[in-house]
Amino acid sequence: MPLIKTAFAESIGTIAFDRDAKRNALSAGLIAETLAALDEFKAKRARAIVLRSAGTGKVWSAGHDIDELPKADVDPLPYSDPLEQLLRAVKAFPAPVIAMVRGSVWGGACDLVMACDLVYGDETCAFAITPAKLGLPYNVGGFLNFMSRLPLNVVKEMFFSADPISADRAERVGIVNRIVGATELEQTVYGMARTFTTRSAASIATSKESIRVLSESAPINPTTFEYLHGLRRDVYFGPDYHEGTAAFLEKRPPKF
Repeated sequence: MPLIKTAFAESIGTIAFDRDAKRNALSAGLIAETLAALDEFKAKRARAIVLRSAGTGKVWSAGHDIDELPKADVDPLPYSDPLEQLLRAVKAFPAPVIAMVRGSVWGGACDLVMACDLVYGDETCAFAITPAKLGLPYNVGGFLNFMSRLPLNVVKEMFFSADPISADRAERVGIVNRIVGATELEQTVYGMARTFTTRSAASIATSKESIRVLSESAPINPTTFEYLHGLRRDVYFGPDYHEGTAAFLEKRPPKF
């Protein structure tokens, strides 16, 4: 069975996660289907993409499929990881990608929302980045993704606590562009997408790519990069990552 649903109308592509039994966890299979859909919409010259959940459950996405993370002694988020590929594809897509969020967003799915160009949600949405619950060392690109969107103190709170940011606060700190009522959400999102279809596609594509390059242009020398990677390596070879992943799979609180 397909793990996503897609549609294309009025030059707007829709990708809807449809893995409700696993709370739309971002498995390699779901991501592969999403990447293929993005390629198809790019070939069709889509003017906007809407990323959403197919259902109306309480969870927009549970994040990276924990069953597919290495259990220990391997970098859990290498450059080649499917989620990392999806984040890059969303950022590089030549038209705006809009996240339409009903329900809570967890872990890697929160990073995915941050990679989208615009985010709209209703009063049920909430956002949590959860490596601290897993003992997982997040990667440098992921931190930069959050730091380019949010105030530094909010980024630290999210990564240190792993607690969700509620809808109203998400609007205040800039995670979402707007919070609207549940009955208005779809109209608001597709209304904005249709606005993009009436503007210059070339201008938007250039603006998006320029903003992406500038937002990722933090200078870092090789020694500093090796230092940061060494810090991460100490964690994924250490006891916290072993315990965090085991506790999650055993459905118990971790003992750090």
